[in-house]
Amino acid sequence: MAEKAFITKLAKFLPNEPVPNDGMETILGMINGKPSRSRRIVLRQNGIKNRHYAIDGKGNLTHTNAELTAAAVRNLLSPSFGTDDIEVLCCGTSIPDQLLPSHASMVQGCLGCASVEIISTAGVCCSGMHAMKYGMLSIMGRNSQNAVCTGSELVSPILHARHFEGEMAHPDRLEENPILAFEKDFLRWMLSDGAGAALLKNTPNGGSDISLRIDWIDTYSFAGKIDTCMYAGIDRSTTGGMVSWKSFSPEQWLINSVFAIKQDVGLLDKHIVRLATETLGASLKKHGVQATEINYFLPHISSEYFRKPLDHEMKKQGLPIPQEKWFTNLSRVGNIGSASIYLMLEELFYSGKLDKGMKILTMVPESARFSYAFMLMTVC
Repeated sequence: MAEKAFITKLAKFLPNEPVPNDGMETILGMINGKPSRSRRIVLRQNGIKNRHYAIDGKGNLTHTNAELTAAAVRNLLSPSFGTDDIEVLCCGTSIPDQLLPSHASMVQGCLGCASVEIISTAGVCCSGMHAMKYGMLSIMGRNSQNAVCTGSELVSPILHARHFEGEMAHPDRLEENPILAFEKDFLRWMLSDGAGAALLKNTPNGGSDISLRIDWIDTYSFAGKIDTCMYAGIDRSTTGGMVSWKSFSPEQWLINSVFAIKQDVGLLDKHIVRLATETLGASLKKHGVQATEINYFLPHISSEYFRKPLDHEMKKQGLPIPQEKWFTNLSRVGNIGSASIYLMLEELFYSGKLDKGMKILTMVPESARFSYAFMLMTVC
C-alpha cells in the first residue's frame, strides 16, 4: 500500500513592510510621471488593502525570488529538522530570477543544504500546487520520507514604471490599440511578492499537534482548447499568434514591453469561473466527495470581483459551499500567485479553528492558459 503524505508544518515570508493602496505608486512609480487612471478602479474591484514588495522606493531589489523562497523554507526548520534533513525540495514560481539554472537549484544554493533531490515546477498560480503534488507523490511512492514544497513570486521589479516608458514613448501604438495600455496597467495593481512553504512527511505530527493528510491533488489544463490569456516574455503578432522574446531585438523588447505581464481580460471573464466550477465538480465526482462534506474551502481568487460569480456558478452546478466556509486572506496579503495557497493554508493551520476530522478543499485557478488545481486534505 502506498504511503500517505501529511503536511506537518507551514511557513511564509513576506518582504518589507506592508504597502497600503495609497502607497503603491510610491514603490512601483508613475509611468511618465502621471498617476494611473485605472489604479483606483482595479483596487476597488479586487478588494486588496495591503501587499508586500521586495523592492524599495527607488525600485532596487531587497530580495531575489530565491531568497524569498529560502527565507520561507528556513521558517519551517527547527532543532529537530534542519536543511540537511530535507530529502526533496520542490519549488514552484511564475517567473524565476534567471533563465538558467533552475529556480530550485538557486533556492538550494541560498539554503546551503547538502545533496538533495530538487524539482522546479513551471506555470503561474498552479506552479506551487504542482510542486506540492510532486512532493506528495514522492512520499506516496516511498521515494522519500519528507519533502519541502514552495510557491513564491517576485513580480514587483517587472511592474515598476521604468519598464513601460519605452512603449509609452511610442503613443501611436497605443492609439491604434488602446487596450494594450489597460491590459498591462491592470496587473500592476493586482500582483505582489512573497513566498510560502510546506513540510510534507510520511507520518503526521504526534500528540495534540494537528497535521493535514493530503487525500488527493487533481490538476487540469485547457491549453489545447483555449488561447493564451496571461503572458510575459511573448507578445501577440498582427495575426493574433504569440511571438517569443527570442524573435525580437533588444530595442523591440522595450518598445513592445515584451517582458511586462499582460492579460486578456475578455478571455479571463469568459472562461475562468466556468472552467473552475466544471473541473471542481469533476474532481469531487471522481473521488466521491460531496460539497456538503467540506468544512473549509480555500479558493485562490485573484480579485474579490470573482467571489460572487464563483459562488453563483457553484450553486448553479449543484456544488454549494456556504460563504461562511470560505477562507481567504487576499485583502491582507495581496495576490501572490503560486504562493497564495500556501499563505492561506499557513494562516488557517495556525488559526486554532481546525479540529481533527475536518476536511479542507483548496482551489487554484490559473489564467495563463487556463489551468486548475484542487487539493483535498483531512485534519488529523
